[in-house]
Amino acid sequence: MKPALCLLVASLMTSNVHAAPALTPPDAEKHPHTVKAPFGATRSDDYYWLRDDKREDAKMLAYLNAENAYTDQVVAPLKPLEDTLYKEIVARIKQDDASVPSRDRGYWYYTRFETGKDYPIQARRKGSMEAPEEILLDINTMAEGKGYFNVGDADVSQDNHLLAWTEDDVGRRQYVIRFKDLRTGEVLPDRIENVSPNVVWADDNRTLFYVENDPDTLLTVRVKKHVLGTPASSDVLVYEEKDDSFYMGVGRTRDDRFLTIELHSTVSSETRYAPAADPQAFTVLAPRARDVEYDADHFNGRWVIRTNAADAKNFKIVTAPSDATARSQWKDWVAHDDAVLIEGFELFDGFTAIAERSNGLERVRLLFPDGRQDYVKADEPAYSMGLAANSEHDTPWLRYAYTSLTTPTTTYELNTVTGERRQLKQQPVIGYDPSQYTTERVWVTARDGVKVPVSLVYRNGFKKDGTGALYQYAYGSYGMSMDPGFNQTVVSLLDRGVVYAIAHIRGGQEMGRAWYEDGKLLKKQNTFNDFVDVTRELVRQGYAAKDRVAASGGSAGGLLMGAVANQAPQDYRVMVAQVPFVDVVTTMLDASIPLTTNEYDEWGNPEQREYYDYMLKYSPYDNVSKQAYPALFVGTGLWDSQVQYWEPAKWVAKLRDDNTGHFPIVFRTNMDAGHGGKSGRFQRYHELAESYAFVLDQLGVTQGR
Repeated sequence: MKPALCLLVASLMTSNVHAAPALTPPDAEKHPHTVKAPFGATRSDDYYWLRDDKREDAKMLAYLNAENAYTDQVVAPLKPLEDTLYKEIVARIKQDDASVPSRDRGYWYYTRFETGKDYPIQARRKGSMEAPEEILLDINTMAEGKGYFNVGDADVSQDNHLLAWTEDDVGRRQYVIRFKDLRTGEVLPDRIENVSPNVVWADDNRTLFYVENDPDTLLTVRVKKHVLGTPASSDVLVYEEKDDSFYMGVGRTRDDRFLTIELHSTVSSETRYAPAADPQAFTVLAPRARDVEYDADHFNGRWVIRTNAADAKNFKIVTAPSDATARSQWKDWVAHDDAVLIEGFELFDGFTAIAERSNGLERVRLLFPDGRQDYVKADEPAYSMGLAANSEHDTPWLRYAYTSLTTPTTTYELNTVTGERRQLKQQPVIGYDPSQYTTERVWVTARDGVKVPVSLVYRNGFKKDGTGALYQYAYGSYGMSMDPGFNQTVVSLLDRGVVYAIAHIRGGQEMGRAWYEDGKLLKKQNTFNDFVDVTRELVRQGYAAKDRVAASGGSAGGLLMGAVANQAPQDYRVMVAQVPFVDVVTTMLDASIPLTTNEYDEWGNPEQREYYDYMLKYSPYDNVSKQAYPALFVGTGLWDSQVQYWEPAKWVAKLRDDNTGHFPIVFRTNMDAGHGGKSGRFQRYHELAESYAFVLDQLGVTQGR
């Protein structure tokens, strides 16, 4: 630690602690603080002082910097391994890569990378890919001199002449809208701040609809319209959402007939629509109702709606007339199936493609006007398949993406009339040979008798003799399914003999809607039990030695890591918790923290005693105890808008107090980034290589083949 930093850190340490010697972790001051619930319950939080909404407090920043300095010391001996891992990962990337072009209104749109550059170039060509290139955005130039930069939506006007895009140079997901005249290349002076990344043009090619964020809670609260060339202060309010449990977005229907405002909470949805040619007033398609979700598109003179209404837990598809205003006008089209989750659809002139999930795996069903149906075929036992960009509806060709733990992401084009299939692109992975790796699908019986699917991959030659190392990943919240897709960074683990596993635990939606509902609210403990039970069974079956298991999760998956670290520390040698949601009760009691109110139907509202008591039983920060913890690599971003930096900071401070074990706990704060870490395709691999090196060192695995 540098002398100046030692002096700064010493000022915030407890009175009997002096400047930290080498390899001595920081010891944050304790300031008693009482957190009160509305019904009178209280909890003591000695590290509440680490919260600073403005990110300016000198003592707090000194503490984070001290933790970074300590992490630097701990991982310094691993720098050669970290550098090797980084070089391996980057060496697999085709640096001058490009996306599959997609045609829309006469132009072919694509993104491409140039060798050595972090950010993509968004471009198009008129008529064919042999036409001259028009650069829409060179994000490398836009990001120059910035520690973080991200482009959200980039939407071209209907006449193809204007571009509106959103950008964020902090990482807090508060975007700015900018405009460009594509005929001249001129960036226009119009500028709109504090918005979500979602925009859509009206047909007049002058009016843009966007969503304004609350500057404190970051909730999407208002839809406004901006007329190009006028000040943002004069933008007209179109819709304001009063219920702070709802998120909001804007869009355009498949047939370009309507603009939409889509509103959704955890358990309810509502769509409003207006003619794209004259969007003066938005009509409610069907009023919101608790426990009724739907999403809608308009095509071929009717609304097509995916919904869970009328006890369709796994969703069904209905239709409604173009002027629909109530659910009573809905007519069933694709029936509900207890064994099949409908996740989405795409509408074409001659067929409909339906994205489904059955038996824990994705599939695409093709439905034809005469009632025939077919399925897009897969070739492996564990894979991921989904609809790709299909911007045009008047074609027999369906684009879809296919991947597995051994197969790089591949974009196919399937002719739904002739059956011909064309491979448009496979993600290039330099030096990678898929024949050298094996993927498996196994089922683990959890402690309550439920069978949990697990996807595994390892390098050929692996012996299931109980001596190996395992890296187990999961998420398990919000109904987000962690499907077995290819991850080129994992190859560095596999080549060192590590088995990589994805546990498809409850709280996700891999096995249908009930799978999600069995891992939320008052059933959240199932998520943690499933993860631990998968670990124990994989060890029992010989996939790893008991003392050579790593676990990893981020965000809500970081909550998973925190809960499991408290409940089953003996089952893990090392854990990685990135941007972890670990102070559940305090955060959910504070509606001023960004996005909190949207989460009540996911975790529960702790202002109600039943949920308070249940959440308190698993909240990682509240359940740290005097016991030996596994080695921990904890990461966060100072500007994170989804999981505030102070949650992992407080958690680590408390772990330092109570950990009776001798394995290291390190805490890395990216002082320039938010929830997603560093921006740029190469920068984030530095962070990943650091955590990989830490894990491999703890597992005793450092040499590649």
